[in-house]
Amino acid sequence: MPDSARLTSRPTIRQLPPDAVNRIAAGEVVERPAAAVKELVENALDAGARAISVTIEGGGLKRLIIEDNGCGMSGPEILMALERHATSKLAPGEDGRIDLLNIHTMGFRGEALPSIASVSRMTLTSKAEGEDASEVFVEAGRIEGPKPAAWTGRGETGTRIEVRDLFHATPARLKFMKSERAETMAVTDAVKRLAMANADVSISLESNGRNVFRYAAHQATPEGDLERLGSIMGREFRENALAITSDRDGVTLTGFAGLPTLNRGNAQYQFLFVNGRPVKDRMLTGVIRAAYQDFLARDRHPMAALFVDCDPELVDVNVHPAKTEVRFRDAGNVRGLIIGTLRHTLAAAGHRASTTVAGYALGKMQGEETRPRDQPLPQPSVWDRSSLFRDSYGSAPPRPQAPASGAGWQSAAPAGGMAEDSARYDAPSARYEPEQQPTPHDFPLGVARAQLHETYVVAQTRDGIVIVDQHAAHERLVYEQMKTQMAADGVRRQALLIPEVVELTEDEAARVLERADELAEMGLEIEAFGAGAVCVRATPALFGTMDAAGLIRDLADDFAEYEEGLALKERFEDVMGNMACAGGAVRAGRRLNGDEMNALLRQMEATPYSGQCNHGRPTYVELKLADIEKLFGRR
Repeated sequence: MPDSARLTSRPTIRQLPPDAVNRIAAGEVVERPAAAVKELVENALDAGARAISVTIEGGGLKRLIIEDNGCGMSGPEILMALERHATSKLAPGEDGRIDLLNIHTMGFRGEALPSIASVSRMTLTSKAEGEDASEVFVEAGRIEGPKPAAWTGRGETGTRIEVRDLFHATPARLKFMKSERAETMAVTDAVKRLAMANADVSISLESNGRNVFRYAAHQATPEGDLERLGSIMGREFRENALAITSDRDGVTLTGFAGLPTLNRGNAQYQFLFVNGRPVKDRMLTGVIRAAYQDFLARDRHPMAALFVDCDPELVDVNVHPAKTEVRFRDAGNVRGLIIGTLRHTLAAAGHRASTTVAGYALGKMQGEETRPRDQPLPQPSVWDRSSLFRDSYGSAPPRPQAPASGAGWQSAAPAGGMAEDSARYDAPSARYEPEQQPTPHDFPLGVARAQLHETYVVAQTRDGIVIVDQHAAHERLVYEQMKTQMAADGVRRQALLIPEVVELTEDEAARVLERADELAEMGLEIEAFGAGAVCVRATPALFGTMDAAGLIRDLADDFAEYEEGLALKERFEDVMGNMACAGGAVRAGRRLNGDEMNALLRQMEATPYSGQCNHGRPTYVELKLADIEKLFGRR
């Protein structure tokens, strides 16, 4: 630092004025309109509200209103609530001390109202039971009131808070706000997260006079929770979500997780709630990735909403000013509970695949790009063979020509005088299997009826058909057998002729060495080699020749970001998946007889995760009779 910039005298310590203190607090707690909405809605929930409405204008910067039917406040209580660190949510114990580790409410610091009021124009109207309604106006920390007010709230009691011109007292903060659309989306996301955790509360949002959403209250049951989640995460999630419930060492996990074949290109549909509080925890990304890691491609992400409930003393919710992060006393227990429960739930789902697989297939068959989904295919007015094969534009398709290579086009040979015509084409690839016992009603995946193109098995079910990709299905079956065998026999190691020393930072080396026992179970034998170095003595034999140093560095990054050694596990799955794909799996192009096809179906029904292959693609498509009838315009 240059000498001219150094202090030439001892500075004087001063007490900051209350308005400056409140504006500083507002910068921590209310960094944007969405944060103000979140704090005020949380206050409404803590007040016992069962109906909450949120109204915003200009992304919340121009105006925002939160109305609830909670317990309300009297005039003197409103004034007290506007003081910093004044709250009804913390009470001293018998010894006169307040226990900050035993918090059962959403808010507790008493900073939201004074912080918001210090950077806006706020009107707060409230009515408590047996009291007249009172109103208080606050502008940049200056308070007017309380005074009597007319009550037109949502219930006999409640509170209405109107905030205008947010951050007008701090113009510099306004420069950092995003567009109105971006701020509106942030408010929408914040309210939706709170709505997901409170299915028994009706919540609505209106923006610039337009209704964004209106969620009705549901019973506080798993079915009610799923209805609310489906309203927010979509009908597809509601139809393909697996219920989750488990507990371990005082921690309870509930919620819903989507089937692996229901996935997205990013992780924005993954939600974690701790004691009803929506939190954004980087651990969640790693935990869900670890649970789904051998069911999805690396660039696909499942959908899940998980609720962790535990004694407040087991989690610290006071580690972030906006309460968006928490710290568990035993993070390893929570992580293991989530991973174990998700994997057990997915295994229990067996061969089940999401309904979106059939929907996608039907959309492609109906030409969803050019024709509405509910519009049937054109129907011929008279029985004319040529009209049956006309496309939607009215022109008949050309007669298919045999490829020069003799491969690709395959057709069953016509009967009678068409023999010469059929000679130009390849041998038939559609094989019919006569009906046999047991009937299709006896099995979820039905009974095999045919094999098409030596690749796809067609089975008849109770109320539709199933088309199975024989290679993808058998690939998953072989892969699961390999995992079972490895779990029973353990991972074989190969000792390195010359141990490899990997240079890391001291922190990275410490993180990796802390998990040495866990890594040894997977065949990776390591030990300390001075400060900031790790010595690799053995690697999994399954990997053959490998880049041990690169793997160790990837593990160090995973432990830092996810607290989970994903790199090694994913390497195992990649190697075994490739072995299953290239080795023992039934290849496309192999003809199967009826017994073999039915054996494949029965094994799929008995094998966990068989609804998708090792790369996350579906192994079968199920079409209901109703869906097929829609294709032919019968419905």
